[in-house]
Amino acid sequence: MDTTPQVDNRDTAGPLSGVRVLDLSAYIAGPYGCTLLADQGAEVIKIEPPTGDNLRKYPSTLEAESRAFLGVNRGKRGLVLDLKQAAALQVLMALVKTADVLVHNFRPSVPARLGIAYEQLRAINPRLVYCAVTGYGETGPNKDKAGYDQVLQTMTGMCTLQGKQDGPPEVLYGSVVDYYAASLVAAGVSSALFARERNGVGQYVGVSLLRSALTMQSARMIWAESEGKDVGRDMRSGGITGIHPTRDGYLYISANTPHFWQALCEKTGLDVLANDARYDSVRKRAQHRDEIVPLLHEALSARSALEWEHCFGEAVPCAAARSVEDMFDDAQVLAEEMVTTYDYPGVGRYRGFRQPIRFGDMPSGQPLAAPAFGQHSTAVLREAGWSEDDIAALRETRAVL
Repeated sequence: MDTTPQVDNRDTAGPLSGVRVLDLSAYIAGPYGCTLLADQGAEVIKIEPPTGDNLRKYPSTLEAESRAFLGVNRGKRGLVLDLKQAAALQVLMALVKTADVLVHNFRPSVPARLGIAYEQLRAINPRLVYCAVTGYGETGPNKDKAGYDQVLQTMTGMCTLQGKQDGPPEVLYGSVVDYYAASLVAAGVSSALFARERNGVGQYVGVSLLRSALTMQSARMIWAESEGKDVGRDMRSGGITGIHPTRDGYLYISANTPHFWQALCEKTGLDVLANDARYDSVRKRAQHRDEIVPLLHEALSARSALEWEHCFGEAVPCAAARSVEDMFDDAQVLAEEMVTTYDYPGVGRYRGFRQPIRFGDMPSGQPLAAPAFGQHSTAVLREAGWSEDDIAALRETRAVL
């Protein structure tokens, strides 16, 4: 077996072109962090266990694949390894030798047991950037607990603050902690790669859902010595800024600045409010919300949400409540080329989101769909130097699928 790395001739573009990432993570935070790296040109190999990434099993109206898996894992190649088998671990170690980055989301006690802890892999490849995504971090009493988005939302006060006053806590749907953690994965890995260009060595990068959830609440994580525990941390603008009913549909309005408050009053015919000193600041309007909101709702009932959106134009920041399906054909989304067409086995052609960052001096390549289960196993092994007989033997023992 010749494990001399072969040149990858696939067309890639972006500032991370030439960077190879081994993605051993599952669900959203780690995988989407790797997708963000792929969006910037990195070659990402998604390595799944024989049971697959559990995100593939999430509810979906698509029969062949989970919609969530397709959206979270675009731009990658797929390899299936049973790391409980020595032969599969040998394959991984060969890939680690030529990799730039490895990302996983095992609990802190698991990597050493599998033989893939940072200290173990650093001995094989000192230039490796090793990113571990955990629920609660690397130390402390909760370090080996499984962490999930909505668990961390609930633990860190996000759900309590999201709920209505005197109502129960409410979850923020959309996996906001996971996606923010994914951004930290991409940022942390990119910073470590930049540092490696200076000093020639890789390093450990740790991202946790707990740190991500609290990072998202930096504006609330302020507690002066003179304050009590029950200090108010709700930063909502007294009901003026928020979602309001109209004659047809709902409209979000942001009117925190004096300029936008004046424009809102003018456009809705509530000029008397704009000139009232009792309402001339966000704090005052919050105190008098029970007086202002009914008047605002009465005025908004004259038109539909879309009509108000057009009426307000650039004078008042606002948006009619839409479905995500509306975004596929939204004029601004299309102008920014945020949606492209993919092809996936069993699903066929579908439209989906593409890269979130635009680099002015580098053309972006055509993004790839998420990999089918084990779609590129043979190709990746061939590129790594395994012969057809070697690959057949690995498949026979199901070390590779």
